[in-house]
Amino acid sequence: MAIATTEPTSVVAGDTVAWTRSLADYPAPTYVLKYRFLNAAGKVDITATASGTDHAVSVTAATTAAWTAGNYDWLAWVETGSGPTAERYSVDEGRITVEPNRAALTIWDGRSDARQIYEALVTAWKSASIGRAFVGEYEIAGRRMKFNNKADWIVELDYWKAQVASEDRAEAIANGMASGSRLLVRM
Repeated sequence: MAIATTEPTSVVAGDTVAWTRSLADYPAPTYVLKYRFLNAAGKVDITATASGTDHAVSVTAATTAAWTAGNYDWLAWVETGSGPTAERYSVDEGRITVEPNRAALTIWDGRSDARQIYEALVTAWKSASIGRAFVGEYEIAGRRMKFNNKADWIVELDYWKAQVASEDRAEAIANGMASGSRLLVRM
């Protein structure tokens, strides 16, 4: 497998990760390239090694297995020297997604939030329809119960259905398939 020459945008926890960076103004081994991935869950620090004048990054599968899945902002910098003569220069920044290690999971729900909400609403709609819960309101022994009307449910269902359809179109386009949308042109 060829080693990437740029930072990845996505990695899987539990996989080996490797890339190289060429920094003409900051060649290895004169400069040491370092990375920090940051998010609300914590940080990940990585130090590159010299590969000629390039900076080689290699992170073992055992190390990435401990990474928490999520989105991280990363920054990269180079350092040289130590003490009062030390130099540090920021060289790049970006964003990376750490995907969960599905091989280590026992359960997985890969549905998007929109799909989960839409499917839960459909299930609730079916339950409400069977139980006749669309009664506007009623009162028994001084206790009053008020329900949303069907129109409110339909608006909510339509919104989430459109969100799911939008995701499906984006996925189809990303996979090189037709989006299912039609473009009409008048001549």
